[in-house]
Amino acid sequence: MELKSLKNLILSCNSFNGSFPTPELSGFENLETLDLSWNSLSDSPRELDAANFSKLRNVVLHNNYFNSTEILRLLGSLPSLRSLDLSSNMLGMESTLSNQDLITLGRMELLDLSSNYFNGSIPQNLGKLSSLKALYLAGNLFKGSLPVPGLCELRRLQVLDISHNRLEGTLPSCLSNLTSLKVLDVHDNLLSGSITPNLIPSQKFLQFIDISNNVFEGSFSFSSMFNLSKLEVIVLGGTKNKLQIDNDNQAGNGIPLFQLKVLQISNCSMKSAPLFLLNQHRLIWVDISHNKLSGAIPSWLLQNNTDLKFLNLRNNSFTGKLDPFPQHPLSSMVHMDASYNHIDGHLPKDLGIVLPNLQYLNLSCNFFKGELPSSVGAMRKLLLLDLSFNNLSGKLPNELVKNCTVLGVLKLNNNNFRGDFFSTHFNLINLRALELGNNEFTGGLMTKEFYAKMRIFDVSNNKMTGKIPNGIDAKVLLLQNNYFEGQIPCEGFFNAQVVDISHNFLSGQIHSCLISKAFSNVELLNLRDNRLSGNIPVEISFFPSLRVLLLGNNRFNGLIPRQLCQFRDISIMDLSNNFFSGSIPSCLSNVSFGNYFSYSWGNLMFSYWNIRHEDGYSDLYPLVQLYDFTSFRDNVKLEDQYVFNIDFVTKNNLLSFRGNILNYMSGLDLSCNNLTGAIPQSLGKLFSIRALNLSHNHLTGHIPVSLSNLSQIESLDFSYNNLSGRIPSELVDLNFLAVFSVAHNNLSGRIPDKRQFARFGINSYKGNPFLNGLPSEKNRTKPVEIPLTSDETEEKWYDIDRTFFISSFVATYGVFLLTFGALLYINPYWRRRWFRFIENFIYSS
Repeated sequence: MELKSLKNLILSCNSFNGSFPTPELSGFENLETLDLSWNSLSDSPRELDAANFSKLRNVVLHNNYFNSTEILRLLGSLPSLRSLDLSSNMLGMESTLSNQDLITLGRMELLDLSSNYFNGSIPQNLGKLSSLKALYLAGNLFKGSLPVPGLCELRRLQVLDISHNRLEGTLPSCLSNLTSLKVLDVHDNLLSGSITPNLIPSQKFLQFIDISNNVFEGSFSFSSMFNLSKLEVIVLGGTKNKLQIDNDNQAGNGIPLFQLKVLQISNCSMKSAPLFLLNQHRLIWVDISHNKLSGAIPSWLLQNNTDLKFLNLRNNSFTGKLDPFPQHPLSSMVHMDASYNHIDGHLPKDLGIVLPNLQYLNLSCNFFKGELPSSVGAMRKLLLLDLSFNNLSGKLPNELVKNCTVLGVLKLNNNNFRGDFFSTHFNLINLRALELGNNEFTGGLMTKEFYAKMRIFDVSNNKMTGKIPNGIDAKVLLLQNNYFEGQIPCEGFFNAQVVDISHNFLSGQIHSCLISKAFSNVELLNLRDNRLSGNIPVEISFFPSLRVLLLGNNRFNGLIPRQLCQFRDISIMDLSNNFFSGSIPSCLSNVSFGNYFSYSWGNLMFSYWNIRHEDGYSDLYPLVQLYDFTSFRDNVKLEDQYVFNIDFVTKNNLLSFRGNILNYMSGLDLSCNNLTGAIPQSLGKLFSIRALNLSHNHLTGHIPVSLSNLSQIESLDFSYNNLSGRIPSELVDLNFLAVFSVAHNNLSGRIPDKRQFARFGINSYKGNPFLNGLPSEKNRTKPVEIPLTSDETEEKWYDIDRTFFISSFVATYGVFLLTFGALLYINPYWRRRWFRFIENFIYSS
């Protein structure tokens, strides 16, 4: 086949491997563009005959596996090559980018070496690439300062992208010599110093500047950019940025020559919106989140910019109402976030009519009140709606649950909504996350199969009734604090990681069919405060990932199954307030109870889907072909998360543990059961446990000396048992022990009084008549409220010595009479008064 006249050859997204195909391509004498991206090529050719590729101008090799800069040198030797894309390979895995690697690239106009693991410094002879128009070095590990003066000698440079590295130092003032520069992107580095006005005055072609996520400091005024007529994108700020936006200097400096399309100024401690925005009418993207902006919502941004697609006002101090709200439809708007402010009042009645194409609406954490307007049902493209943590009330409009069929995330938690959510109008079949917690919703759950796509399903803390249906398969299932009844269904829960069905009226046994089919991925299982009964099935060992098991306050009975000992990674287990009998399994010492280091709790986070909608933002991309906006990554990729949250009794209190704190909490609670036998010596192997509660059982025997090995223990409660013997003095080595109770047992001997035991009060030991050395009242700790028996109440009166009491009373009375008689004898005035009082008393009676 004769293909000598072929000019463009595109073989991307295949499975080619091995070396660069030099022999196979040598016959294409007129080839100008070669695209072999997204393959598995890894080896450089031993030699490259430039004569066979004399007309080749553009080579695209991104997303392969080249791991040596040798390919860079060989291709750079081609006489006509002007554009080379070697991004997303592994060129820096075995070497750094050296001056030698750049020698053959003097004719290059576009060089893309981004995402290649290069470390070390950027080569100093960069200035010898005098023809370079676009340089992409982003996403590497370059460190040190920028190569001055080499970088500043690239007078033809139009695009400079060195973002996502570890570069330090200041931006050199000589960058102002790059008079052809259109794009300057240095975000996500460690650059410091101030942004001086003389850095950019000569860059009249500048269209794009991103200096965010560095450590720049000082004051910055937008007025220094007012003469840049081509400027379209400004990105400032970031979590590390100390740059302060100076709005006071803008007054009187005239109107800027530019018309921006993108403005992102986040985390800059800005107190008022930039005044120049009043003159901007072409904005597509505005992000002024995470500042200190106050006053009314800048609704004029919506009025002035009819093409606005993205508006982020998150985490400021805006007050007032969403008023005046635009009267004309804003058909371009797809993303609006005004969460974490102080906005109040009612939601606009025509909210959905004005924003018909909205895909993302987040108004959470404000003070909105009243009902949700029915016009929200007109937003048929809505993918995420978050109105959580407000004061909204009333029933949900049927238009929402009927018309918004593509809705994937609906968060209405922590409001005052009421009524049946799962009504006959319900049509939200694409939900991935549904959060209705902490409202007053009533009615039952649906039996439809829409649960199959669910990731978070939260109807906790409502007034919902009925049975739990089959087929709920969410990763996070929160049904606690409702009125659900009946048995736990056998179908569903296959992908569940968090299951909380506590504080309901569930009854019956946990059937083995449930355990064998479900919960294989569960990490937190909370069935507390129900009416569940029967034995714990031995199949419970099928939960290999379990970290927290809460079965307290039910009616379980029988023996504690030894299969619980197979939960090697469990940190908290609560079996309290049931009817378990028999002995404590000694094999519980095999459970880690916090003895792990590689696993972190934190947040359970997962992505539902990615929403790119590139067509909707295509007018931004010509500015920089390969630029990835931070806000796209943070806001357009919809994510949600559940933070682990449990309650556990420790230190005589019901405490809440949330998120990463669970990395440091561990405990075993077997209190209030019918357990018998001795405390196993093996429990002394639970070196990392922080709370152990065996109180209110029928345990006998001695307190094991081995418990002195519980070096992290903070709370130890053995009260209300039948333990005997002494309190081991070795327990004084438990340096973190804050609460200790052995009250109401049959212990004897002397109480330890060293270290932390010197702080424990009498309440920790009462009810043990043979203990010696009870602590004094002045060292008494705040007692736990324990009701006294009738015998204990009467015992207080019999403790009084009656003989001593009568003798003291007679002696005191005698002393009083003698003193009174001596007073009358010495003082005649009081003697006469006393005799007159007696005389009047006799005659008056």
